[in-house]
Amino acid sequence: MIQGVLVSAFAFGGIPEKAIRKAFVETDIYVSPSILKEYREVPLILEDEDKLTQAQPKALISGLAAFVTRTIVVYPQKEISICRDPADNMLLECCFESKADTLISSDRDFLDIRVLSFHLKILMLLR
Repeated sequence: MIQGVLVSAFAFGGIPEKAIRKAFVETDIYVSPSILKEYREVPLILEDEDKLTQAQPKALISGLAAFVTRTIVVYPQKEISICRDPADNMLLECCFESKADTLISSDRDFLDIRVLSFHLKILMLLR
């Protein structure tokens, strides 16, 4: 499972982009309808907040579109409510449903999670 790293990968490149390329070669990548909704909204939000240069929204949207075509959609049945930021729970729900063994993120909120009710390695790509 890859999260948050996508914006950095497609808008800026670098280590996040390398992590995504490696993940595509080595494993399956899962998303849920909630995550797909966020992927649709994030480029527009970042553009409205002037957090992207003029060329970056197009690169981000193109990258996300290509990324999504190579993912597997799961429909989480279990609600998880342990993240400091409730919006992050959807990522853990997707991981649980897909039986993912790794979540790749740049969200520091995941560093606060000490105990999960299922096995999941959280790999942080910090800037």
